Formats: sequence, C-alpha cells, structure tokens
Amino acid sequence: MPATASEPARPRGRIRWSARLRLTLMYGALFLVSGIALLGSTYLLVASSPANKNTRITAWRAEDPLHDGRDRTQTQIAHVVSERRSAELRTLLTESGVALAGMTGVSVALGWFMAGRVLRPVRTMADKARRISERNLHERLAVTGPADELKELGDTFDGLLSRLDAAFEAQKRFVANASHELRTPLTLQRATVEVALAEPDAEAAALREVCTRVLAAGESQERLIEALLTLASSQRGLDPKRSGPVDLAAVTRLVLRDREEPRAGVALAPAPTHGDAALVERLATNLVENTQRYTPEDGWIHVSTGTSAGRPYLHVANSGEAIPQDRIPVLYQPFQRLGPRGAGEGHGLGLSIVAAVAAAHGAVITTVPGPEGGLAVTVAFPPSPPSPSGATAGSERRQGVGERPGAGERPGERVVSAGK
Repeated sequence: MPATASEPARPRGRIRWSARLRLTLMYGALFLVSGIALLGSTYLLVASSPANKNTRITAWRAEDPLHDGRDRTQTQIAHVVSERRSAELRTLLTESGVALAGMTGVSVALGWFMAGRVLRPVRTMADKARRISERNLHERLAVTGPADELKELGDTFDGLLSRLDAAFEAQKRFVANASHELRTPLTLQRATVEVALAEPDAEAAALREVCTRVLAAGESQERLIEALLTLASSQRGLDPKRSGPVDLAAVTRLVLRDREEPRAGVALAPAPTHGDAALVERLATNLVENTQRYTPEDGWIHVSTGTSAGRPYLHVANSGEAIPQDRIPVLYQPFQRLGPRGAGEGHGLGLSIVAAVAAAHGAVITTVPGPEGGLAVTVAFPPSPPSPSGATAGSERRQGVGERPGAGERPGERVVSAGK
C-alpha cells in the first residue's frame, strides 16, 4: 500500500518488517510447527496400529517354512496386503502434507488479517500522536474498546498529554507574568529619566532624586531576576555536588539574626537533614520575610524547628489578615497574590520558590490558616541519612548558611501543597 500522509514513506522494493508482518510470520510458523507435530504423531499412530501389526504377523506366518499347510496363495495375499498398507501410509503422509501446506497458507492469511485488527488501535494512536504538537496539546487519543492493554496504553498516553498541556500552559503564564514584572520597572525607569531630561534647568537635587528612583527600580529588577534564577535552579532538582548535611536550626538562626524581628517568638531545636544549604537558606528566608511583610505591627510571629516522627521540620506562623482555605494553593503559584500589589510587597515569587525548593528536596509543605489570621506553614523534609561524626559541623564551615530540612507533617495539620 502507498504511504499515507500520516505514515512515513519507506524506500521502494524493501520489505518493511512491521509488527503486523512479524506477528503474521510468527502465527504461520507456529501453525506449521504444530501441524508437522500433529502429522508426525498421526503417522506413527497409524503405522503402529493393531491392524498393521496383524498384517505383518500374517505375512510372517505365511512365509514360515516350518508352518504346516503352507500355501502359496496365502503368501501372495499377505504380500499384497502389506503393499497396500504401505501405499496407504504413503498416501496419508502425502495428502496430509498437502493439506498442511494449504492450511499454513490459510493461517498466514488469517494471521495477517487478525494482526491488522489487533494492531488497528495502535495505528490510530500513532496517527493521532503525529498530529499532536505544542499547538494542540489539548487533543487526546481517546482510545475506545475493551479495557485491555492497548486501551491502558492509550489512557496512559492521554495522561502524559494532560501533564504536558498543564506544563506548557504554566510555562506560558510564567513567561507572560515574568515579562510583565520585568517591563514595569523598565517603563518606570524610562519615564523617570525622560521627565528629568525634559527639564533643561533641572537642579542637582532633582537629578539626584531621579537617580535614586532609577537605582531603586534597578534593585527591584535585580531582586526579581535573582528570584527567577532561584526558582529555575530549584525546579531543576538538587546538584549532588552542592548537597550535604544541614541543620535547620542553624539556618533559621542565621536568617533571623540578619533580620531583627522583635515580634518573633523563636524555639529552635536541632533538626539535622541533608540537602543544598543555599536553597534551604532561601526557603527559610522567604518564609520569614513573607511573615514580616504581612504581619501587622501589633501582631506576632512564631518560628520553630525540631524533629517530629523522626523527620526534621521548619515551622513558621503569624497573625494577620484571615486567608480563606481555598485560596492558599494559589499563593504557591508564581506571581500570585491575594490582592493588588502594594508598595511594600514583593513580586509574588516567595512561596513559589519555597514550593520549588521543597519539591527539589522531596519535602512536604503543610499550610493552614492561622488561629488569628495569617498562615501556619510547616516544611518537613526526609530524615538525614547516617553520616560520620562531625558531618554537621560542615554547616558551620559554610559560614553558617542554612541546611536542608526533611519531609513530613506535623500532627493536626493538613497538607495543602506538596513537593512535586
């Protein structure tokens, strides 16, 4: 058959060893081997049947010189019977062989037909899969029929397409949001400089103020780019060369020391784990800064570390505005905020970076609304593997950079965001 639009062309004159052809040849070979075995066993059974044995015995007795009443006619009859018996066996073998050859051809034809019927869903899936690209990832194979292995394969492929479609859509949203976030400070910088240049007699103080504003906008861009790079590196997973023993208590202590917070109640117990110290420090920093940004002046912040059920954790909670339970998962998406962006707010990447770092470490994030508003976030990591004595001291040699927590849940809290 000529190649269709959905089937890749193949060179003329060459046999395409397709699955259908291989199955057909396999069916034909199995039938031929089974037929030969059946024919051989049938021939042996007929040749060794009692009737054939009686014929040979009769012929022997007729030719026995000691047998009384030997008769030449009887000898001839026995010889004729033996010859007929041999001819019948040869005829049986020949005709059975011809029938076997014919049935082998029929079985090959039927095998070709049945293999085509069985493989038809595979060809349909292949044709649909060739038409699917990044522009129409919403399409599905939608294999119908009984719940067999082929339908399971089609459903598995549809699941893969669904995940790819979601990933592409998330990437598009991320690029659009990142472009918007980067364009805003650039537009502000351009407008500020143009306004300053529009005044020919601008004073030095005014120009200094313009430079200060442009510098602030540049710093905002720098922080955004740094956050995007951190998010991207976290989503790639951990680098074994940068992983090592980490103590969550030491990491959190350093983060709090660099950000003096009188409202914070601190309870830091040892929480050794294993991971990328720089990424874990970024996770702790984002959680602490997030609580500082959204906790009112008369509110409270609680930060603690420890081990629960053998799993190290970092727990950060604060008071503040009440947050609906169904809105919490949205906060872990990039550039997502509960309300319009204020002057002192970030870019909406803090918790998304927390989720990415946790996912890279195989940690679990448990987030629930706080009893007095705000959020209570617990990041629990897998237990630290056994290590030689003094391994924890490696975190101190990293100039106190925080270490990586383990995965788990605190009692009474519900998981709303987990590492993927």
